[in-house]
Amino acid sequence: MDFLAENWAHVVEWFSYSGRILPSLLQGGKITLLVFALTLVLSLPLGLVFGLMRISKIPPLRWIASAYIWVLRGTPLLLQLYFVYYGLPSMGLTLEAIPSAVVAFTLNYSAYFAEIYRGGIQSIDRGQYEAAKALGYTGGQTMWKIIIPQTLSRIIPPITNETITLVKDTALITSISISELLRAAKGAVNRDLDTTAFLLAAILYLFFTLILTIIFKFTEKRFSRHIRRES
Repeated sequence: MDFLAENWAHVVEWFSYSGRILPSLLQGGKITLLVFALTLVLSLPLGLVFGLMRISKIPPLRWIASAYIWVLRGTPLLLQLYFVYYGLPSMGLTLEAIPSAVVAFTLNYSAYFAEIYRGGIQSIDRGQYEAAKALGYTGGQTMWKIIIPQTLSRIIPPITNETITLVKDTALITSISISELLRAAKGAVNRDLDTTAFLLAAILYLFFTLILTIIFKFTEKRFSRHIRRES
């Protein structure tokens, strides 16, 4: 009985402590979600622009897009974050921490999304273009009314993977002193010498990725049904 009572006391104490530190973790989680949401909203359309440039028939556009993608995918995201936050001020452009994080993350992820878009567009059968041309569609109409909708249904799985990676990569912004989820957890651990905060942070990250997975699975099913009805 003494053993059970002692362990029950530890459980109660653990939940009590978790309840005390959870508000600060949730506050950090809000910053994490803010950077994540802004990055996703900006990088998805920017990635489409560079993806289309990458397959353009105009050589300078292809060269610019290829160089952009090569540089952004070929260098560490943390280095890009440092460059925006610490390097740009030496060039006369100073950004606050959160805008710096959003800019760095948007540039980086748009490069990855560009390659996903490019691969998706190029996976569409050439017969689709020929059929659209026979129906009198212009190149732009073919791309936006026929190719892009089919591409979106195909690229949802890799977009999902990159989006989940983005949630985890937001932990890097702690390096420029942004009080996001991981920094809040680390502060609690350093203060209380208790790793419970890391466990709670892991649970919150898993919760975020679970919600995203559910959303993208639902979206993929909706796109698949839409494409089947159109075909």
